Amino acid sequence: MSLGMKKIETDIVISGGGVAGLTAAAAFGTAGFDVVIVDPAPPVTLADGAGADLRTTAFLQPAQAFLERAGIWSKLSAFAAPLQIMRIVDASGEDGAIRTTADFDAADVSDLPFGWNLPNWLLRREMVARLGELPNVTFKTGVGFADMVARTSYALVRLTDGTQIRCNLVIGADGRGSPVRTAAGINVKTTRYGQKAITFAVTHDTPHDNVSTEVHRAGGPFTLVPLPDHQGRPCSAVVWMDDGAAVADRMTLTDAEFSKAATERSAGVLGDLTLVTRRGVWPIISQIAQSMTGRRTALVAEAAHVMPPIGAQGLNMSLSDLDALLELSLHHRADLGGQKMLDAFQKSRHGDVKLRVKGIDALNRASIAGNPLIQDMRAAGIKALYGAAPIRRKLMQLGLGARS
Repeated sequence: MSLGMKKIETDIVISGGGVAGLTAAAAFGTAGFDVVIVDPAPPVTLADGAGADLRTTAFLQPAQAFLERAGIWSKLSAFAAPLQIMRIVDASGEDGAIRTTADFDAADVSDLPFGWNLPNWLLRREMVARLGELPNVTFKTGVGFADMVARTSYALVRLTDGTQIRCNLVIGADGRGSPVRTAAGINVKTTRYGQKAITFAVTHDTPHDNVSTEVHRAGGPFTLVPLPDHQGRPCSAVVWMDDGAAVADRMTLTDAEFSKAATERSAGVLGDLTLVTRRGVWPIISQIAQSMTGRRTALVAEAAHVMPPIGAQGLNMSLSDLDALLELSLHHRADLGGQKMLDAFQKSRHGDVKLRVKGIDALNRASIAGNPLIQDMRAAGIKALYGAAPIRRKLMQLGLGARS
């Protein structure tokens, strides 16, 4: 393939060069499809680069297996921090006192950890390196998806530089404001919570022992996810959710003031926290596309669904989208992107996506609640779910991606 031409042909066009889009390009390229992936901005692959995504992603077991098939996991495994235990802490007692703690241990359902945590900027670096190994994948940055005409037997995509690409399948992996979704005429339902999340990394006194901890109080959870040591000290990534005004106030604090506030909000579960990265802010919404398909078009990841960052479900659902889409693409290779294939993708994914978005929405609303009665119910619910071993194991299996 040569992008020097104004009109080219390929099997698949992917719009979006984030983690989901890069994974899609690697997976479909590894499977032998010709792929063009486009993004208006080059991926930032250094932690201190301007615009670096300082969030982290926890890949659960099914997602790790998919990354292995795409030829990516071998590049990531040395940097990954395993997540052996998911700990839920209810700290809604007086002055933030801990009321309930429940540990969900992967050993109860598997010989492997629940998942592995990695910084997003590093994911982009290693995924771009993988694309460089695939001669059938062309990654074009500085150019985005402009529009398309989708016909019965093919789609004609126009890029922002005027290039036209004829392809069998268009994959929208271009985020919550997806241009592909707009071009396909697919509507979305959006729920706004008035929340934002601050993302950052900290070092701390107490080793995390591969335990991912969600500390619940009014406003939203404070989540600590294990990372490899930083300069010889235990290190964790943090997502701190709260209402927008409180987040805005915290962003004005000095690093020392912010570290103190974060330690207090964490209920001291890992001792004193020290900020070691910049702080990023992200709006918290739930969003679901009316359909995950259009003519010659499939939506994946945040183009199809967005949810609050609870339970490591977001990107893992995205990779479930890609896994299903790849399997169907291989099965329907003779008519890649045809209606039969896309109907099967819609049937395979949309119901599960709606169920999980609804479940995470309910969990987030319970976490936001400042009403003492609801907080009492949350604490009692954690105790009840943890105390019933069969239910506890089923919840862990569902969290790993099992169907209900």
